[in-house]
Amino acid sequence: MKSKSLLAYLVLFLALAVAVPVFAKPVATNLPITHKMKVGQTELQAGDYRFLIDGNHLSILNGKKQVVQTDGRWEERDSKSQYTCVVSNADGSLIELRFEGKTSVFVLPQ
Repeated sequence: MKSKSLLAYLVLFLALAVAVPVFAKPVATNLPITHKMKVGQTELQAGDYRFLIDGNHLSILNGKKQVVQTDGRWEERDSKSQYTCVVSNADGSLIELRFEGKTSVFVLPQ
């Protein structure tokens, strides 16, 4: 009988461990873009933008206007980022968002 209750607690614990990230608080930050940058097929001009990440969904706003929606994924890095910043490749495509003091980065598909 004890092994059944232990198994039930283990299953409950695993279910909660999987569900907790779903309820994680969305990440929001304001960042300047200093040069033209592409996100998918959308080209962003230089300016100040608000980046909202809810789970694996990214929304980019210019003022109150939403200019881009896309999906990405969180990845862990070996070291903490020194800055909160956007990272682009040589083509000017946004490839990831880094957050100061965090090892997690939000990576966009290429």
